[in-house]
Amino acid sequence: MLNRTLKHLPRDGSTHWSSRKLANELGDVSFSAVQRIWRKHGVRPHRRDTHLVSNDPDFETKAADVIGLYLDPPAHAAVFCVDEKTAIQALDRKDRMLPLSPGRAQSHGFEYKRNGTLSLFAALNTSTGQVLGKTAARHTSEQFVGFLEEIVATQSPRREIHVICDNVSSHKTPLVQAFLAKHRRVHMHYTPTYSSWLNQVENWFARIQRDVITRGIFSSLKDLDKKLMRYIRQYNKNPKPLKWKFADPTRRITADSSVSVD
Repeated sequence: MLNRTLKHLPRDGSTHWSSRKLANELGDVSFSAVQRIWRKHGVRPHRRDTHLVSNDPDFETKAADVIGLYLDPPAHAAVFCVDEKTAIQALDRKDRMLPLSPGRAQSHGFEYKRNGTLSLFAALNTSTGQVLGKTAARHTSEQFVGFLEEIVATQSPRREIHVICDNVSSHKTPLVQAFLAKHRRVHMHYTPTYSSWLNQVENWFARIQRDVITRGIFSSLKDLDKKLMRYIRQYNKNPKPLKWKFADPTRRITADSSVSVD
């Protein structure tokens, strides 16, 4: 049963199994038996996740470098995970919101008004969990370097600073190289391509997306900025570092998995 579920697709051309469809296919089991076995083994054909496989030839080396900074950071150094959350929309609803009530979920009006977009620069201190944030109209290399300057200003003059970021072009321009030449104590560590999950600040971006942005109502860009920065200030009153654990490397998603139909 598990082999049929995991290795083969339904003969009728469906994209996934249902318990009743698999029971009919096998013929000698009930759909409730199929459900019990799926639950026992944690198999959920009705669910679908997404993934992106890194094509970076130096994936192992770069990943080990980043994970090493999480698990065993250099003594007396500061480690920051840095990135930009781009094009955050300041959406205002045309109709009033209907509040949460017994038997009814909170409801936003379907129509909305666009009030422009902002980018949010964020630096997560991996040892403390604190977040340094800044909004900008655009996410240019100049803005990125300006944000790096703000990170440097938060640290003592002799403290080494390690910055983990992705491979976007604005992180590797001559402006960035000039900044690094000026600040020899700042060290850049780039995650492998298509591996944003290695950057801990992405976890924090998911939080602010869930808590503020997705259901937020913003009358202007100024209002959006105010609510984003207020969230950061409140978050920093009780920050918690992420507990990064080493998982089984054999479970890493690769491009050689296949599903067959017979």
